[in-house]
Amino acid sequence: MGIPVLILGESGSGKSASLRNFKKGEVGIINVAGKPLPFKGDLGSYPTDNYAQIHAILEKAKAKIIVIDDAQYLMANEFMRRAKETGFQKFTDIGQNYWNLIMTVINKLDDDVVVYFMSHIERDQEGHEKVKTIGKLLDEKITTEGLFSIVLKTQVKDGKYSFVTQTNGMDTVKSPIGLFEELEIDNDLKIVDQKIREYYELDKKSTTKKTEVEKKINDFFTRMSK
Repeated sequence: MGIPVLILGESGSGKSASLRNFKKGEVGIINVAGKPLPFKGDLGSYPTDNYAQIHAILEKAKAKIIVIDDAQYLMANEFMRRAKETGFQKFTDIGQNYWNLIMTVINKLDDDVVVYFMSHIERDQEGHEKVKTIGKLLDEKITTEGLFSIVLKTQVKDGKYSFVTQTNGMDTVKSPIGLFEELEIDNDLKIVDQKIREYYELDKKSTTKKTEVEKKINDFFTRMSK
């Protein structure tokens, strides 16, 4: 069971920039919007908004950290491609496609894989904040944040970039009790990932699985040699 994590923020508030401390090979980046990363480096990314390709990447990737950057454009791009279609079926399809992607992370990936969905924020007339989708019809079919145990939000205050770890009552930010000690933490996704792995003991799960696989291989060759 993989772990999906939602990272919310305004454009330019530090979502993509939080990847800056990863080294090549540590993280796989699916670049939905196809834009360059906002820092120098050789991380590289795979540009696509095709669900079939993304599912294949998730299930075959060797990286234990995967980022789907500008994930809200998966919904927006599909909507624009189908904008001339009449009726409500397209909204159901858009919601189901996005839901299926999150379910793939939860149900089909290894326990030690964490997938970060980077998304924009939208506000209602009262100032409540939530993940940006393509309208009320989709929101009625899928409460996106409800599928995540960890939802962080980027923040810029006095020129300092940070992540907020708990709700202010007007947003959907949340994190498990004890995962983060502070309400605001450094805008560094590598540190966030380390915290998550320590909290859920993901490295231990990875070691246990590797040991189980090695045991099965050894047992197989032992039986073959008899």
